[in-house]
Amino acid sequence: MLRGEPFAPDVLMVQQGAGGSWRLPVASMGPDEYVAACAARAGRTDAQLGIRLGTPIAASPVGDGARPVAWWRAQVTISGLASVGDGIDHIVWLPAREAADRAAGTGDELVIGRAVALADTVPIMLVRHGKAMARSDWSGRDQARPLTARGRRQAVALTPLMTAYGVTRLASSTSTRCVKTLVPYGFAEQLEIEGWSTLSEEQAESSVRAVDKLMRRLIDQTLESGQPLAICGHRPVLPTMLAALGIPARHLRPGACVVAHLDPSGRRIGVEYHPPRL
Repeated sequence: MLRGEPFAPDVLMVQQGAGGSWRLPVASMGPDEYVAACAARAGRTDAQLGIRLGTPIAASPVGDGARPVAWWRAQVTISGLASVGDGIDHIVWLPAREAADRAAGTGDELVIGRAVALADTVPIMLVRHGKAMARSDWSGRDQARPLTARGRRQAVALTPLMTAYGVTRLASSTSTRCVKTLVPYGFAEQLEIEGWSTLSEEQAESSVRAVDKLMRRLIDQTLESGQPLAICGHRPVLPTMLAALGIPARHLRPGACVVAHLDPSGRRIGVEYHPPRL
């Protein structure tokens, strides 16, 4: 977790136990939890802080028998220190060099160095809608085809993942199954969902250029505002949406998402894939 100027950030360190070593905040994954959501929860668990994940960092080395640890460069979304988390004795913001010195000889020292070297980024999430009712079981307009019970659970499960990336803008195909995939997060954060018929299967298949144009417009707006964006779309349209971000086409299962991390110039610094947890 970083705060302050990008060229001279402070790093949050925690101490567990009187006289214990200093370390970066961590948390253990819960059942059906996204790894990224767990990383964001570490800030709330150890330091009672809200954070926004940025670019992922390579996992730190571990000893024999130890579990690997995934890391992200993260920014604090509220100022100051709220309170010390359970089991933590002290928390402190330190200049990056001093933080690395306190973690000398551990994997945390390498993580701090990698995090400081990375640029500030803004995330854009591309989400495939949750599991929808089969076309053969639906007699209405395809655009109105709803999510199944599993699809609704997938939509709810995406909420902590979007929270982890601090999503503040939601865009979607106008089809029901896409809009409903974003509804739980939109409701939780009181965000309006922008519906774009350009992203619907019916229109996108006949106008790939329109999809590309819209995507580039949304990307430019995200870079200008610095506000993280999530966009929900359909399997046949996602390759064009991914291409606008310079990401090769790949199969996304219902409820899966790709996160692209862009620096202020629009350069892609990192890409993540999150399969559905349900």
